[in-house]
Amino acid sequence: MTTTEAGRTVWKKSAGDNARWSMPSWMITTISVIIAVALWEYFGRSANPLLGTYPSAIFVAFLDMMQDGRLLQALIESSQPFAAGYVAAAIIGIPVGLLLGRYRFLESAFGIYVTAGYATPLIALVPLMILWFGLGFAVKAVIVFLLSFFPICLNTWFGVKAVPKTLIEVGTAFCAPQTQIMRGIVLPATIPYIMAGLRLGIGKAVIGIVIAEFQTAISGLGGIIITSANAFQTAEMFVPIVLIMVIAVALTALVGWLEKIVAPWQSEIAGHDAA
Repeated sequence: MTTTEAGRTVWKKSAGDNARWSMPSWMITTISVIIAVALWEYFGRSANPLLGTYPSAIFVAFLDMMQDGRLLQALIESSQPFAAGYVAAAIIGIPVGLLLGRYRFLESAFGIYVTAGYATPLIALVPLMILWFGLGFAVKAVIVFLLSFFPICLNTWFGVKAVPKTLIEVGTAFCAPQTQIMRGIVLPATIPYIMAGLRLGIGKAVIGIVIAEFQTAISGLGGIIITSANAFQTAEMFVPIVLIMVIAVALTALVGWLEKIVAPWQSEIAGHDAA
């Protein structure tokens, strides 16, 4: 029999037996990743090297690219517009979402544009972005911003709408000003939605920076993917792909850690619900 308690899986021997053995969630994840990598290594070795590769070959290519400096330089070129666009999306998207969710007039006037922007295939606007901002840093940051802004804003907006009306009515009954209600009631209750939006924004931002480097100046990690694919160097092509995936997972975990810092009560609620 299995149950879940505060982020760990617990096995019970029987209904009448109190003996239990628990495994942390991180250990389950590690075992899952090891099995996946082992299977990839085993089956990847039999694939045509022009069409596929395997983890050990990717690791060797990673060491070679780190030694000659190509990978580090590409990482720096990609991380700068990525960070600028994503941070700008968070700084602007969270307040806009709070205002849209809190004030009906703003929601009615501007909410339709946020919804339309989220549903629009923004990748189709890349050629226009190139005409406006050129082929350098600015256009990459703008593309990252556009792709990550809307999920952050929408999640914050819907989080405000999900705040129980009774909490706001209590604040109003005690004659609290609107700024105090926003800061003391709405914002704390919306933090889980904001963090979910930041997680979704990371994924969109990663997609945005790679597409920007494909469509604009061939540089950064996206440039390595293009040039390696054109040269049929499959192992080298997978190095930036795997690196991007690892960075995205690490950034998502960082957002989860920040949520535990700014809203520790959410972790306690989750632990009680799991138990």
